[in-house]
Amino acid sequence: MLKMLALDRFTVLLFVMVILASFFPVYGKSADIFGVITTAAIAILFFLHGAKLSREAVIEGIMHWKMHALVFTFTFALFPVLGLLAKPILVPMLGQELYWGFLFMCFLPSTVQSSIAFTSVAQGNVAGAICSASFSNLIGMFITPVLVSFFILGQSDHGFDPTASIIQITLLLLIPFILGQILRPYVLPYMQKMPSIVKAFDQGSILMVVYGAFSSAVVAGLWHQVSGKTLILLIIVCSVLLTLIMLLTLYIPRWMGFNRADQKAIFFCGSKKTLASGVPMAQILFIGQPLGMIVLPIMIFHQIQLMVCGVIANYWAKQSAGADQE
Repeated sequence: MLKMLALDRFTVLLFVMVILASFFPVYGKSADIFGVITTAAIAILFFLHGAKLSREAVIEGIMHWKMHALVFTFTFALFPVLGLLAKPILVPMLGQELYWGFLFMCFLPSTVQSSIAFTSVAQGNVAGAICSASFSNLIGMFITPVLVSFFILGQSDHGFDPTASIIQITLLLLIPFILGQILRPYVLPYMQKMPSIVKAFDQGSILMVVYGAFSSAVVAGLWHQVSGKTLILLIIVCSVLLTLIMLLTLYIPRWMGFNRADQKAIFFCGSKKTLASGVPMAQILFIGQPLGMIVLPIMIFHQIQLMVCGVIANYWAKQSAGADQE
């Protein structure tokens, strides 16, 4: 049952970090030092992401521009529109800060690793998924700050300069990613020899960010602001959004005439949001804001999407296996 629900070690550790931060938060000078270490870890993480990405697969996938345009539309148009339309309902229900977090989640790019993994399991267009998910993350480094500027921080009392945030995101995420691509022939062989270490660093850096974000939030009184009832409502809201998006990403590609393999890639790339890029972006974009409240929706949505996509990918894999046998 746990395997079916995709409750892997990383998911469990995410909850452990939240619990650890709730009882033993890092603060003061220790938090400053921890923040510097976390920033360095995130830069290395995106360097490794760049080194892992196959140029051949990207070149093969990039030719399928119609599929990428549709995934882009789901990720950066449909998600934000639904998030904005839900404001009259969600602000009274969740409060302003959690709604900001929900809207920020809607502005984020798609996931990379899980989108590709689920597409592969379901026997979809893997090359197309690699290109769509990677392009989403790269363009998201520029689009997400602009959307946040107009629709979140631009509506608050805090001044916000999207240009400065884009520069910070470029330095922290994009440049390491590009360096990883350039040095891929030299770095990848070592990564392939140590996959467990690479995976541990990949997940560990995100866990560090989550622990740091929730530590600062707990020190600021997060759990006095978010009740059990509000948490349950947030889970329901994220589930409803995911259900609606998945129905649209399932039926619109069919209506547009995409083949079965492309439909699977569009479904997995267009319905998900990234935690790996989202939390580092939140650290840069929401300086001085209640960061724990901001990242809580993406953490919840991330887990729900993994569980649901895990079940669907396995179901489609069995369907494909049955069709092959026939």
